[in-house]
Amino acid sequence: MAKQARALQTRRSIVEAAASVFAEYGYERAVTSEILRRAKVTKGAMYFHFPSKESLAQAIMDGQSGLVSAEPGLSPLQSIIDITHQFAHGLRHDAIARAGTRLCIEGVFFHGTHPWGDWFDLTTRLLTEGRDQGEVLPQVVPRETAEFIVATFTGVQLVSEAINRRADLRGRVAVMWRHILPSVAHPATIVRLRPEGVTDPATMTATARDGARSEAKTEADAEAGAEVGAGTG
Repeated sequence: MAKQARALQTRRSIVEAAASVFAEYGYERAVTSEILRRAKVTKGAMYFHFPSKESLAQAIMDGQSGLVSAEPGLSPLQSIIDITHQFAHGLRHDAIARAGTRLCIEGVFFHGTHPWGDWFDLTTRLLTEGRDQGEVLPQVVPRETAEFIVATFTGVQLVSEAINRRADLRGRVAVMWRHILPSVAHPATIVRLRPEGVTDPATMTATARDGARSEAKTEADAEAGAEVGAGTG
């Protein structure tokens, strides 16, 4: 068990180091020597878990899906708003979010997986629920609108990054929603929604943060455990 725990910690260290390098340099300019230096591991240790730079990048892109979640009890539209604020916060404070976003924008697609696929799907589902509940206007096409929202957020965060390294991103996302909501939501619904988000992700309770981290860790541990088992079988 101690050996497996060390392997899991090594894997996490490599992913975090790779994320910081990809976020800073992009995929093409990222070099494994710098990842090894930041992770403080040997080349053999890295290749045991990740046989290529591509596999490292894929792990980071896959890890993005665990950075946001729909809070229970919120309306579907408010959930979408809050998800964008969660990810905006992640872009400021989480290297995996920054690296994954940069890889997506650079067009680093692996195994035919669309980099924004999970976000498109979740937003489409919530828009469909909102339309069924009478929150969303009947003429709204959920998938089309979902892709528009994600694309708009991507542009907003890029502008914020270029101007002041995303320091004003939360405010810009709120402005984005003030412009989008009138074309998506029923007027009676708009007055109940908070474009700035119901909860500031920076002040989430420790319980909520720990729960999200625990879930992400469980998924990563399961994947890494399978890798360890395969490597020692």
